[in-house]
Amino acid sequence: MHTATEILLTRFLAKVEPAVPLVALWAHGSLAKGDYQQGQSDLDLIAVVREPLEGERREAVERLHRELDGPLAARLHCSYLPDGHLADPRREHLTWAMGELFDRPVTAVTRRELLTGALELYGPAPDGLVPPVSDAELAAFIRADLRDFWLDKTRGRKRWLSEEWVDLGMVTVARAAVTLREGRLISKREALDVLVEMGAPPVVVDEIRARRYGTTPPVLSRFRRATLTRRFIRRTIAEVLS
Repeated sequence: MHTATEILLTRFLAKVEPAVPLVALWAHGSLAKGDYQQGQSDLDLIAVVREPLEGERREAVERLHRELDGPLAARLHCSYLPDGHLADPRREHLTWAMGELFDRPVTAVTRRELLTGALELYGPAPDGLVPPVSDAELAAFIRADLRDFWLDKTRGRKRWLSEEWVDLGMVTVARAAVTLREGRLISKREALDVLVEMGAPPVVVDEIRARRYGTTPPVLSRFRRATLTRRFIRRTIAEVLS
């Protein structure tokens, strides 16, 4: 693990443990999969707590996150799951992400990630607390996410001028396709190779790779990038869901 990232996680654990009734703290996503790129990847965390965080404890969580400093702090996201509510994948949980506090579910993909390779930072392992996620549950979530969220987002053009939307959208459809086909989760690095195999525009894939891994990016206007990306994602989702 990178030193600056390790320091931030150590500081976060030292602050969160006295602020909430902490049972466990786990990392998932790129950090757990060995594809973490400091300064580029998010730090995706799950905190299991003994009871729902309400009132003063909710305010304490928001204050804790806002007071974290350093260039990596903005990339630290954490959902807080009461241990009595871990069995319901539709239940919304207190979450800090993108600089704000809100409630959202912990998805079937995240739950499967936790069960197949979480980085344990504190407390017991996920397999003793998180119920199993069946292949059918995982596939149903992914298909709904592609149909109801990503396909809908391709109907507008403006958001696809953003590098963040391009990177996340392209990687997401590649990872979704592999999971629906083979039942396994892949890293973002693997997803870039899958995109090439799927016939994604090479220039867009090369740009994403350059932003993530520091290679030399090709020259591509953001308007051309947006057009190529939207076209590929719409076509791919239609094929995957057919």
